[in-house]
Amino acid sequence: MEKRSWEQNAQFISNTLRLRTLPIGVSFLKDPSEFPEKTRRPSEVFGKKITICQGITLARVYGWTTGLTADDLNCVPALLAFGLTSAPDPADALSGLICDINFAKNKEAALVEIESIHRFQNGEYKAIVMAPLQKGLFEPDTVVIYGNPAQIMRIIQSMVFENAGRIPGNFGGKIECTEYLIAPFKNGAPRIAIPGNGDRIFSMTQDDEMVFSLPGHMVENLVYGLSESGKAVGARYPVTFYQNFQPEFPRQHIELGKKLGIF
Repeated sequence: MEKRSWEQNAQFISNTLRLRTLPIGVSFLKDPSEFPEKTRRPSEVFGKKITICQGITLARVYGWTTGLTADDLNCVPALLAFGLTSAPDPADALSGLICDINFAKNKEAALVEIESIHRFQNGEYKAIVMAPLQKGLFEPDTVVIYGNPAQIMRIIQSMVFENAGRIPGNFGGKIECTEYLIAPFKNGAPRIAIPGNGDRIFSMTQDDEMVFSLPGHMVENLVYGLSESGKAVGARYPVTFYQNFQPEFPRQHIELGKKLGIF
C-alpha cells in the first residue's frame, strides 16, 4: 500500500465518502502537558465544563483541537468510565446510576452491562485530545468517523476487504463514547457504535448518524479498502441506483399512450 500523510488519508476518506463532518483522531494522554500547541480547553475557552461527546463535536464540526481533563468535564458516567474520578468502585457507581435513572431493571442487571463496557482504570489516563485527522498533529490511538448508515456500510466493506472477519459492535444505548473511543484502542480492532442519549442531547448528533472507529494504525487499511473493495461492480458512495429496467405506468397512462401511438 502507498504510504500517505494523515492529511492525504483524511481528505481521501472525506471526499470518497462525502462525509458531512471531519474524521477525527483521538489520543489518550498520561498528562495534560502532552496537549499539542494551540489545544483548546472548554474550561478555558468557554469557562464551562462539557461532555466528552461535545468535545467530539468541537473537533469534527468546528475543526478544533480539543483537550479534555476532569476539569473540563461534567458528564458523570463518562468521568467514571474513563477513570477520571477517585471513586473507589466506578463499576458499582455506574451500575447504581443506571438503576436510578431506570435504564436497568435492577442493580444486578446494570452491573452485568457495566462489566461489558470498555473502561479505563482510575488514573490510567489523565487527558484526552481530539482533532481533525487532516491536521496530523499526533499519532491517534483511535480514529472516529461519523456517517449515515450507507457511508458506514461502505467503510465496513472497505475494512473487511483484506482483514478477515466482520466488524463487531457492543450496543447498550448509553455511555457509547466508551465504545467508539476506548474499545478500538484497547482491542486493536475496528468498532461500530450507535450514539447514545448524551451524543444526541448534548452534542447534536443527528438521527441518521452512526459511528465507525478504528485504531489509528489501521487508517491505511481503510484507505486501501475504499480504493479497492467492490471495484468490479462499481461500489461507492452514494450508492448508484439500478436503472436498467423499463418502468410500468398506470392504466390511464398506457391507454393514452396507445391512442397517441407511443406504445
